Amino acid sequence: MNMRTLTISLATALAALVVPFAATATAKDGDVRIGGSCTGSTSAKIKLSPEDGRIETEFEVDQNRGGVTWKIVLRRNGTVAARAQGTTGGPSGSFEIRRLLDDGPGSDSISARAVSPTGEVCTAQASI
Repeated sequence: MNMRTLTISLATALAALVVPFAATATAKDGDVRIGGSCTGSTSAKIKLSPEDGRIETEFEVDQNRGGVTWKIVLRRNGTVAARAQGTTGGPSGSFEIRRLLDDGPGSDSISARAVSPTGEVCTAQASI
């Protein structure tokens, strides 16, 4: 194995170890932050925090364009937990919704899905 191949192999192995940890960044004890994905150039992220026996769920969509109303569905363990609308605003062209969801026994999987009037879809999912 030549030096170039060895260097590439080591870099690939290191990246494989680092990426999973970067995807689940934590802010304070118990918080979980995960980046989402969108079908267009918009970005999304979700943050889950334990809050007095419930799960504080924050879902943010950043479109860089104000005045666009998105329809949002939050699910907890696959079941619809909340429906909302968010309108992008401010200089950033983003919105954030916050909901307190029930915290069942064990781990909970929370997913968010937002759809714009043009059909762009943003999703994010995290477990706590």
